[in-house]
Amino acid sequence: MMMCSRLRPSLPRLSPLRLMGTGASKTVAVKQPDLRSASLAFEDPSAFRVKSFGELLRALGIFRLCSFPLLVNNSGKLMSVARTLLGRRGFSLLLRPTIYAQFVAGENESEISQSMEKLSMLGLRPMLAVPIEEDLGESTGEKRYDDNMEAMLECVQISHSKAWSKDPMMQLKITALISPELCVKLTTLMAEQPYDLNLLVRAMDGESINFPGLDDREVAHFLCGLQRLNKIAEASVNKVRVLVDAEYTYMNPALSLVTMAMMKKFNKDGTWIWNTYQCYLKESRSLLLEALQLSNNEGFFLGVKLVRGAYMDKERKLAEKEGRQDPIHQCWEDTNDSYNSLLDVMLEAISQKPECYRIIVATHNEESVRQTAKRMEELGIDNDGGSVCFGQLLGMCDHVSLTLAKEGYAVYKSVPYGSVDDTLPYLVRRAQENRTVLQGIRKERDLLRKELYRRLSLRRGS
Repeated sequence: MMMCSRLRPSLPRLSPLRLMGTGASKTVAVKQPDLRSASLAFEDPSAFRVKSFGELLRALGIFRLCSFPLLVNNSGKLMSVARTLLGRRGFSLLLRPTIYAQFVAGENESEISQSMEKLSMLGLRPMLAVPIEEDLGESTGEKRYDDNMEAMLECVQISHSKAWSKDPMMQLKITALISPELCVKLTTLMAEQPYDLNLLVRAMDGESINFPGLDDREVAHFLCGLQRLNKIAEASVNKVRVLVDAEYTYMNPALSLVTMAMMKKFNKDGTWIWNTYQCYLKESRSLLLEALQLSNNEGFFLGVKLVRGAYMDKERKLAEKEGRQDPIHQCWEDTNDSYNSLLDVMLEAISQKPECYRIIVATHNEESVRQTAKRMEELGIDNDGGSVCFGQLLGMCDHVSLTLAKEGYAVYKSVPYGSVDDTLPYLVRRAQENRTVLQGIRKERDLLRKELYRRLSLRRGS
C-alpha cells in the first residue's frame, strides 16, 4: 500500500488541531520548468464557435436577465409564482429550453449522456452533482437520507460507466446524508473536545460506537450517516473522485471531521475523497494548513477543492444577529489575496510531493486562473499531470473553460442533473449565492455578442 511521506519543508507552527491524528520522510526532486508560456488570454470570441446559434441566443438572454439584481435576489419567489400561474407542466415547458437547458445536464441517463458527450468533444470533463442538500429545519428522516444515498451511488455508477473523461469526479453534500442539526451539535461539541478520527473510521466499518455528548437517538443517526458515506466511498474508490462541499460555518467543522475520517480510511493509495476550503473565511488559511499537517502525520493523500465561497450574506447576517465577529474577509480584495495565497501553498506542496496532493482550482476569476498557470510553469507542474485541474459551473464562464482546455489543461464543469422539480431549489440557491458572479459576466456577454454578430454578418454576406 502506498503511503504519503512528510513534506521536506516544515509547515508553520499551528494551534492544536481540531481533528486528532498521528507519520515518514522523503525528498522528491522538483521538475524544472519548461519553456511553454503560462500567459492566457480570455478575449477570443472564437471559443464560442462550438455553440449553436440557439445556444448563443439562450446564453445571451439568460445572462442579460441575470444582470438585474432584483430578478436574481427574488428568483425563488418569481419561480414560485410562475409555477402557480402556469401549472407544473406549463412551468416545466417554460424552464426546460431556457434556464434548465443552460445550467442542467438533463433528467435521465440518455439526456445526461448527450450533454456529457458534448462536453467531452470540447475537451471538458464533467463533474456530476446530485442537487440534494439540507439546512436547519429541513431534515426529512432516515428514509429520505437512504434515498439520497441511492441517488449518489447512481451518480458514482453513471460517472464511472461512461467514457466521458479519464478521471471522473462527482460532488457530494454531507447534509444530504446526515442531518444539519446533528452537524451543528457536533460542531459545538468539537469546540470543547476534539473527536478522534479513529472513532469515525471504526463507525464506518460497522462498529457500534458511543460518541461523547450525543444521546442514543443522535448516535444511531450518526452511525447510519457514517455508514451511508462509507458505502458511497467504497463504491467510488479507484473509480470516481468524490469532492465534498463545504457549507455554513456553523456546521463546517463537523463536515470536515467526517471528510477527514473518510480520507484517513480511503485515501491511503490515491486521492479519492476531497475537501472544500472557502477562501472568503478569515480562518481558511489555518484550516488548510491544519489539513496539510494532518495528512502528513496520518500518511493519507489530500485532495483540495479551492473556492472563494458562496454563503457570504447569510454568514454575515447570522454573525450580526448572534453578536459575534464576522467570519468573512472584510472586502473582495482580501478574499482574492486569501485565495491566491492558499493556491500558492497547495501548488508548492504539489511541486514537492505531486503524488500526495491534488487541487481543483474552482474559480471563474481570470486573474486566479492566470496565476495558477504561471505558478504551474514556474514549479514545473504538468498542465494535465493530474495534480492540478480547473473547475467552473456548467453554462457559465465558457470562454475561460474552453480556452484552458484548448491549451491542454484539465478542466471540469460542475454539472447538476435531475428533473425540473428536483433541480429548481438547487438552481435558485446557486443563483443567489453566485449573484455577484452572475451580475459581473459582462465580458462573457460581450464575447457571445461578438460571435453572434460574426455569424449574422456571414449570413448576410452569403
